Amino acid sequence: QVQFVESGGGLVQPGGSLRLSCVASGSIFSIFAMGWYRQAPGKQRELVARIFSGSGTNYADSVKGRFTISRDNAKNTVYLQMSGLKSEDTAVYYCNLFPARTDYWGKGTLVTVSS
Repeated sequence: QVQFVESGGGLVQPGGSLRLSCVASGSIFSIFAMGWYRQAPGKQRELVARIFSGSGTNYADSVKGRFTISRDNAKNTVYLQMSGLKSEDTAVYYCNLFPARTDYWGKGTLVTVSS
């Protein structure tokens, strides 16, 4: 059973930065593509960024140029560096495999962008 534990969220002012971390259990982490997802209030969960086992990356248009996804396979950890945060980035952020597995969703970490 794989588990993901997200951390690093918080309250930040518009234009600020945060770095989210996601630690995965299990020794198979390095062979899978990983994604960061988010769910804003009243909206469906959406894919924000993904990183493949070879470290290739893709981003949603809404975060391109502001967010950076990375991974440290030795630590079973995937990161999301967020800068230039906007109020519309307010959401609960989750990590999961890409494509996501329904049974692997964690509790997420809340990011609130507000002055």
